[in-house]
This record gives sequence, structure tokens and C-alpha cells, in this order.
Amino acid sequence: MFLSTKKCEGIGECIKECPTGAIRLINGKAFSCITCGACEEACPNRAIFKNRYGGYVVDRAKCNACGVCELTCPVSSISIEGDLVKGICSRCGICVDTCPIGARVDAYDVIEDRQIKFLESLNLTNPPQIRVKKEEGKSSRVNVITDTQKCTFCGRCEYYCPTDAIIINNDLEGVCQECRICEDVCPAGAISNGTIDETKCTLCLKCVKECPNNAIAIEDFKIKRNSDSKEAKGCIISCLNCGLCTEACSYGALQMINGKIRYDPSLCEECDTMECLDACPVGTLRVSNEKERPIKGYCVSCGRCVKACDVNEARGFKTITWKGDVSEDCISCGICSEICPKDAVTLKRGSIEVDLEKCVLCEKCAIHCPQDAIPQTTMRKKSIKDGFVFVENKLCMNCKLCIKTCPEEAITEDEMGRVTVDDSKCIYCGACSNVCPARAILFEREFEVAK
Repeated sequence: MFLSTKKCEGIGECIKECPTGAIRLINGKAFSCITCGACEEACPNRAIFKNRYGGYVVDRAKCNACGVCELTCPVSSISIEGDLVKGICSRCGICVDTCPIGARVDAYDVIEDRQIKFLESLNLTNPPQIRVKKEEGKSSRVNVITDTQKCTFCGRCEYYCPTDAIIINNDLEGVCQECRICEDVCPAGAISNGTIDETKCTLCLKCVKECPNNAIAIEDFKIKRNSDSKEAKGCIISCLNCGLCTEACSYGALQMINGKIRYDPSLCEECDTMECLDACPVGTLRVSNEKERPIKGYCVSCGRCVKACDVNEARGFKTITWKGDVSEDCISCGICSEICPKDAVTLKRGSIEVDLEKCVLCEKCAIHCPQDAIPQTTMRKKSIKDGFVFVENKLCMNCKLCIKTCPEEAITEDEMGRVTVDDSKCIYCGACSNVCPARAILFEREFEVAK
């Protein structure tokens, strides 16, 4: 919850700006809803729900102003005015920003700070651990990643991956990137250091067939290699070893054993839903044409790609960690909270709060983040393709919170004082829908793989 510190002088700016009327002045101090959730549990119409900020919102389409929430509230914060339920905090955080003397704070931060100071004052040899989600805690996983500064997108790692867990997209068609696969596959040893020994070449065409960039061809009974050069540009995506596919597998064909993905195709034969494919955050897990292996694209941590990348050393095992931090580019759109398969992300204004005990570092939040505010290791990226936003004026409380929140200034008031959305400016991020305390904004969006 949000609370007022001893600094509070009863100025009342927080009360004026609170969109849900959840703050009152009592004995010269600002007091507000404690977000205990009693109103949500008591509502007979299920019109009160917890939002991504951790606050509570009234769905006016379901609310009939019966007054049960008002009677249930332990701090008498809720009141009913006409058909409007007021006094429930949505945790929008506007009161904190509005207070001119900084007297409004997030209670979570205060409690954590006091716990830590108290333990420090005891000078204990082995004090209890207080997990500060953003500073001391961290989530981690081990997988093979690519150093994009070293990678030439030659395709050598993709070629040698036994499970097809690496996908490379580049614009190097017909250009030799010196992957040396032709040297490896030549049965006559006719290719060395990019040079073809015609006296040894048997024209078996194995090199032509296996070249990932189609840079080798036969001309007048001779093997020719394209010697043109081109700056390496592309995208390399590989399995993150996050384990989401193993959790989604209904038949136990995919399992995480000792931190590594293992697959038993005999258990996969009866499955017709392929939920594991939808669970994969980077899209490497896909249907295989091989009868003995119905799916492919899962990393088994064999390290063959690391060994294959023996010149550039761009592939390697690494422990990835994240403390739940985001950059200042965060616009509170809430996509991360919406997309997280573990419900580990709670939205805050201009930031997020991550339950690191739940987070598996699947990077779905980062992959979908429109502002690139969340760190990621994969080159996989999704962007918002299209969307739909509509303001239901019958439900709108005219709090103007959506106008203040919109990062693109796409929401304004018309001459009648009604909230409108400019579709030409809207990026369908969802910030307005997330912050609306009346659930008056109807919102949908569609993602696509970024090019």
C-alpha cells in the first residue's frame, strides 16, 4: 500500500489528484486504502479485481453499487456516490508523484528498509536473510549464448547442432563466410583453407549440397567458390534452456533433468496439442519431419556448437542472471506483466517488481517489451503489429489517468470533455488500459516477429 510519513502536512494535493478517491484527510494527515483485498473477496458480483500494479479496480460493467464492499472495508475507505464506488486504491502511484514535500511513499520500500536497518543494528554474526527483490536477489539459468560482437553468422553452429536448436537468418546468400563446412564434409580432402585442389576433387558435390549460404557451385566440371565479401549481418536465435517447454509437455516427453532438457519421443506419440511449441519463448522448438523425432529445436547442452565455433569463439556456456532491473525507458505499458508465464512481474509506474523466486529467465518480457527496457540475451524480438483501443464513455470516470499515462500523447479530451484516442499516434502498448481504474478502455493487440 501507499502511506503518508511524518512529513505529511495535510496539504491535500494527493487527495485532489487521486483518481479513485482513495485518500482522506484525518487529523491533518493523509490516509488511504490499505489494498488488503477484503472488498474483492466480499463482492457478490465479482466486480472488483486485482490489477497488474497490485492494486484493486472496480469493473463498473459488473458493479451494481450494492454496498457490500463499503460495509466490508476494514478502514472505512470505500464510499458509494451515485453509481460510483470510490475509495479503492489502484496503486497508480500518482499520489507519490503529486506530493510536493515527498510525504507519500510505497509501504513495501519502507518496511524492507526498516527490516534491514533493524538487523544491522543487532550486529548478528549470521543475520536472517532479507530478500530485496531488486538489489540483492537474482534469477539465474545456464545456457549456451552467442557473443554477437564476434559472430559472423556463418552457420557453422546451426549446421552442427544435433537437435536443430539454433536458427540463423542472414542476408549472405551466395557469399562465403568461411564456415569451413565444405572442408569438413569433403570425402576426398580436396578443400583446405578455402582453396579447392582440383586434382583431388571427385565432383561428388557434397560441398555444394552442404554449404549453408549456397556459395559453392559447379561450372564446367569444376567446383567454384564465390569469393565475394560482404559485411556479416543477421540474427541468431537459440534455445534458452528456460524449461517452459518441459512444464507445458502434458505427456512428460520433455523433462528438465539436472538443469538440462531431455526428450523421450516414445512419450510424444499420443500428443496432438503440441503445447510445448507455444510455450517456447524464442520459437526454436518446432515440428520435425523425422518419424523418430516428432519435434526439434530443444537444446540438450551437448556443447557441440561451442566446439564447432572454434575460430571466432562466439558460442559459449554462460550463467545468465537478472535482478529484475529495467531501464528508464520503461513506459509502464504492462506487457511484461501480461506476457509473463510465471506471473512473476508486477507493474509499477516507470518500473516493474519481479518475484525472482518465480522467474525462470525465459526472456518473454524482454522479447515483447516495445521500449527494450528489459535486458535480454536472445536476438529474438517481437513487435506490436496492430491493435484496437476503444473508450467506453459510459464507464469512464473522467479521471484523465489514461491521458497522463499515455507515452505517445495519443489520448486527449474532445470538445465535449470525453476521452478519445488518436489511432495515428497510438502504439497499442496498453498503458492506458492497465492504469484505468474504471476498466473503461477496451483493448487488444497483436504481435509479430520483428524483422
